[in-house]
Amino acid sequence: MQLYCRDCTVCNHLRSPTHRIKEWTGSFFMATSLKKLGLRIQLGHAIGESCILPHKSFNNNFLLIDTNGIHEMVVDFCACETSQTHTKQLLHMRWFPSTTVDPRTAATFQLLHHYHILSFESKASAYEFYHLLVRISDNVGLIKKDRYESFMCMVHEWRHLKLLKHFGRGHDPVGVSGTKEGECAVLCLACPQPGKNMPPDWKEGWSYFVEEKFKSHLKEHLSETQEKSSCSNHNAVNMAETKLSQGLAATGVGTVDCARHNFKHPNGIGDLQKGEKYINMDYLFFSTLRNNCLNILNVSYDISLPESHHISYLRIFIQFFVPKFHLPARIKKCQTMFSFNFTCFVGRTDGEVPERGWSNINPVASSTKAMGPGCHRDTLDDHFGDWNWKKVIGLAVIEKADHEAAFQEFNAAISSDHRSAWTVEMEKWEENPNDTSVTNPLDVYYPEITQVAARLKLAEMEAAELACGIDLSLHPDISPSVLIVLGLDLKEEECRVRAVSEGMGLHVSDIQKGTLARMRNVLHCKIKTWRSAQVLYIPAVQILTTTVVSNPHQLFENAEDIRLWLPSSLKGKPCSNTCAQNALAHVHGRQVACTKRYRVAWKALKTLAPLLKKVGWQGWLQDLKDEDMKPLVDPFSRETEGRRRLTWIWMMTGVDTGSDGGDVDGVRVEWCKSRARAMCWAEEIELLQEEMRRVLQFFDWQANWWDKQQDRLVCETAAQCEGLVAYANKQAHIQCQLALHFRVLWTPYLPQLSPPTSSLISTAVPSLDNMQFPDLMLPVSCA
Repeated sequence: MQLYCRDCTVCNHLRSPTHRIKEWTGSFFMATSLKKLGLRIQLGHAIGESCILPHKSFNNNFLLIDTNGIHEMVVDFCACETSQTHTKQLLHMRWFPSTTVDPRTAATFQLLHHYHILSFESKASAYEFYHLLVRISDNVGLIKKDRYESFMCMVHEWRHLKLLKHFGRGHDPVGVSGTKEGECAVLCLACPQPGKNMPPDWKEGWSYFVEEKFKSHLKEHLSETQEKSSCSNHNAVNMAETKLSQGLAATGVGTVDCARHNFKHPNGIGDLQKGEKYINMDYLFFSTLRNNCLNILNVSYDISLPESHHISYLRIFIQFFVPKFHLPARIKKCQTMFSFNFTCFVGRTDGEVPERGWSNINPVASSTKAMGPGCHRDTLDDHFGDWNWKKVIGLAVIEKADHEAAFQEFNAAISSDHRSAWTVEMEKWEENPNDTSVTNPLDVYYPEITQVAARLKLAEMEAAELACGIDLSLHPDISPSVLIVLGLDLKEEECRVRAVSEGMGLHVSDIQKGTLARMRNVLHCKIKTWRSAQVLYIPAVQILTTTVVSNPHQLFENAEDIRLWLPSSLKGKPCSNTCAQNALAHVHGRQVACTKRYRVAWKALKTLAPLLKKVGWQGWLQDLKDEDMKPLVDPFSRETEGRRRLTWIWMMTGVDTGSDGGDVDGVRVEWCKSRARAMCWAEEIELLQEEMRRVLQFFDWQANWWDKQQDRLVCETAAQCEGLVAYANKQAHIQCQLALHFRVLWTPYLPQLSPPTSSLISTAVPSLDNMQFPDLMLPVSCA
């Protein structure tokens, strides 16, 4: 007989019962199996030993799933007096049974480990992986032995047992039933963990998903109406009630993450039923916090929860933030009050880390959406655990120096009176940024402009011009200011007509139709009269009205749909003869003249200085380039707030005096922001050094913890005891190796920490000994 093994490098090497065998038929190789060749697998005895009481598997058939396919075989269980259960006999072979009673199918440990890691990296579903094995075994489809449900069950149990094993639950005398909520989660090593990585004198669900009481809480508040966002049109919140959810147990998942290191927090993950509702996210947020020992809490939610989840605001200093990418969508007041950029003790945190994790977990949705609640939670728990573990094993000095130097330069240009006053304002606000009774020094104070006030101002400007003999009127009855006022009035009337039109139901009466027709006719006549004067002041409108069609599918244009072409809608389009354009032209002309005068003077001084033997005459003055001429706040700048730098023209002495039309209020705000930038970068360096120290101490704690697990459990057999000791030693070794790796990696950045040398930082930012670093920054995210 000629045999060929596809899984061995040498023919007839039949050590494994899962090798795929080809038999020569005389004309070709045909697939066969070791079962057909007479192989019987004896369990419960050492290799070479026979069993006096073998017990055949059900129907003399057993199915084993391995990495190279699905194999039929004959298995004999040991039925001797000292034999173990069928389940344990299979486990001794490193085969994982599909059931605990009379198992007929099993998967090798190698296969389950292979798929476990593959699912983390490729997000391949169990269905896809199983049918890959089916096709490897039989790509013709002649063999019909579906074990997909059994495979899913084994994968689910494997994930759960590995989770318990990794967190030492097998070493605990209390056993699995004694596992506490959140105890099987990979913790953030760099975050403060009292008793694990904090100094000894620091004052005092099983994994990631929240406990089942979450559902009861949601049921109690099912009828409550969601509060709308008052700051911005946040669709994830405001449209939550409209999300289609009929027939779905969950429409997504919400998570609570470490804002600096992107770790999923224990008991901080839960299902969403109707989009991103506050009631879901509030519960998750406080579920992950209720057992933490905190001094500072950085959040962005107002919470009302069950008493068991309450956190004392008298014990914790709470600050509110909006993530940096989302912040520009908020109103101006929120952009300073809730910004990470201008608050102490957060370094360069941006709060956007939850958004970065969804790309990793979103591909799992295709396989988890059809799972039952238990399998759904366990699968996501497993993936989140792997995400945290990869963060553990994968775990800005120049910026700090640059921004500190930039602030010192800016600070030198400010008068001592302003410097003292502004410092007091900033320090008072920094003590509690959420105190609305304290003036926010980062806000620019602009008087509120109403439409009535704007009309009055236009009339006054026009009267002043007429008094000086300047008459810009091009129409006998309508002056430029009157034109703008009439345009605003037409816009209001247009909105009223549109409201009437859109408010009509399906059954419109003749009276309603007549009223709408009259309103449209009146508005049409007013627009026609106004347009005759508009084209005199803005000639471009004549071209726009003939080339731009509002609705090409509508034969007759309704009056409310006629585009008025107000100046605000003419971005980049040529217009003339307006007060605004004249004012802008005046400002631009003045800038050009000043620039030319400076450059001429600079060139002359640079030429004469060597002749007059003048050294160091420049001071803060520099050659004026086009890119230097930027406003205090440049709306076209691509620099983020945390890395923004002012040009040298704003570093001149006297910039805060208000002379020559200077903006003292604007300079004050930018000085405060520059100070905040320097402080944030200084804090970031100290935070990073403290986090490095925490990571190393956490590894040391974890290694010692595993050492102590060796002899906690009283074992029934010597083999079981040896296994527990070996596993504990292995885990302790891993932690020691990780600690050694990071110590070598971070040696250049972890000298003996000394007090800051900068006078700015030493006064503005406390040293590590005094700073309350055990703050927890937890942004909330949903998908």
